[in-house]
Amino acid sequence: MPLISVVQLCKEFKVLRHHRGALGAVRNLFTHDYRVVKAVEDVTFSIERGELVGYLGPNGAGKSTTLKMLTGILVPTSGEILVSGRVPWRERKAHVARIGAVFGQRNTLWWDLPVIESFDLLRHIYRIPAETYRRNFDRFREMLALDDFINTPVRSLSLGQLMRANLAAALLHDPDVLFLDEPTIGLDVVAKERIRQFIRQMNRERGMTVILTTHDLSDVEKLCERVMMIDQGRLLFDGQLEELRRRFGGERELVVDFAEDYPDVSVEGARVIERDGPRVTYRFTRDGSTASDLIGRLSARYRLLDLSVREPEIEATVRRIYEERLLEKPKVAEAGSK
Repeated sequence: MPLISVVQLCKEFKVLRHHRGALGAVRNLFTHDYRVVKAVEDVTFSIERGELVGYLGPNGAGKSTTLKMLTGILVPTSGEILVSGRVPWRERKAHVARIGAVFGQRNTLWWDLPVIESFDLLRHIYRIPAETYRRNFDRFREMLALDDFINTPVRSLSLGQLMRANLAAALLHDPDVLFLDEPTIGLDVVAKERIRQFIRQMNRERGMTVILTTHDLSDVEKLCERVMMIDQGRLLFDGQLEELRRRFGGERELVVDFAEDYPDVSVEGARVIERDGPRVTYRFTRDGSTASDLIGRLSARYRLLDLSVREPEIEATVRRIYEERLLEKPKVAEAGSK
């Protein structure tokens, strides 16, 4: 049985129609006309224990709404969710005792208290055994470098410090599942890398299941093997990151350093896009040729000093998928009333 099971999940919101102008203002007073927005529509997936899954989509696609239903914050309009055999919104106390959640634009610590006192409060709230708390606290303070601000009031923390503190707080009680919504938003390169390393280590060492939503696709590239893509509330892709690259990654590049500055370095299956003396960059499609084929043809004709293959950046791949609508276009949500 999978750790997380989602079947035909739907979430609708009723949004009041606002009428403009003088007559519209009068109409707003006496009528309540609504339209129905389908934030999540017929989403089905399952996640096994220990997986680290990237949940991708543009703003308004339904990512955060899905996570809020998985954590029990929102109740679905229809469909089924089971997390470790529990229905999140029905068994809320038991559910939150076994999950961790970090929302990148939300703070879960006490604003006026030092970080260490917030941790102490969480120890009592979750009834964490003393030995477990001490083990986790010592481990997290080392991995996330918490000592620099552990006695500082939360309101005085930088954004990077605040995120590290929230991440540690979410894991003090040894949850089975960690839900991360934009955990690296607004952080500098050093803070991002520290947080990525921490997430990766917790997943590998403890077998903790992680669901990650992010607009920084470097997070996905460095952490996730599996990705799900959602747009307009509908799940469009669920598979391995490498499969996404293979199907939609476009062209790859082969950079070759030749032993000499050969006058003609053309090769079947690729085209030259850049040349700087003996260094030549080729571009080729996955369907047209493989990297090993190209290397074989080149080495048969020329002496090679070095070479490397460049994969398309995942950010460019995902942008291409959405801009060119390479996946099946979802149905438009129907409007309703009252």
